[in-house]
Amino acid sequence: MDFLNLLFPKYCINCKKLGDYICANCFSFIAFDTGGICAVCGKDSIDKLTHPGCKTKYSIDGIFSSILYKGVSKKLIYNFKYKPYLKNLRKILSDLFYEGLIQKQEFYDIIKKSKKLIFVPIPLYSARERARGYNQAEILAEDLSKRLGFKTSNLLKRVRKTNSQITLSKKERKENIKEAFEFNSSSKSYGKDTCVLLVDDVFTTGSTLMEAAKTLKMNSIKSVWALTLARD
Repeated sequence: MDFLNLLFPKYCINCKKLGDYICANCFSFIAFDTGGICAVCGKDSIDKLTHPGCKTKYSIDGIFSSILYKGVSKKLIYNFKYKPYLKNLRKILSDLFYEGLIQKQEFYDIIKKSKKLIFVPIPLYSARERARGYNQAEILAEDLSKRLGFKTSNLLKRVRKTNSQITLSKKERKENIKEAFEFNSSSKSYGKDTCVLLVDDVFTTGSTLMEAAKTLKMNSIKSVWALTLARD
């Protein structure tokens, strides 16, 4: 055990066993998301695409999630986003994110057919990012893009402070996040043929992702796919 671990020992976030943030036994309880849903209506979608009847001019084209948001996974993500703000969980979570995505043939098909592809994280409001010290979605997007050989770009700006979405209904979430984003026109990493992979940590109702996709498509982005680490 090195000096830092002696001063600040790591404990499993689930069972509190000394050694690491997650022990081998608790890691085995993490479940990969092998299904698929329509990002708009939330019902099953075999190919992870938005249903033709749900699709609009500004909707997300489809969504890919890597793990299920429950049990150990939920605790890992909570500790990454909230106090004690365990930023060092990025390696574990980025590994899970990547492993879950590369198991999906439909995800590879999107990458192959896209002429220009960039990863775009969901931005945090400036005050919230300062309080946390980082944007978890940006960290995940950067780690994924490096592994897959693409760029990350902050095409979106959070321009309005919103309430936490945790306790809100689907209708309330949609209203809460309305007009919270602006397109970052100063970015040079896009064009009319750009395919955006919009990155966030958890998919619940899709309200945040849908509003972000709308902002991107209203500014000439050709296609927008959502990638989330976990699905609730």
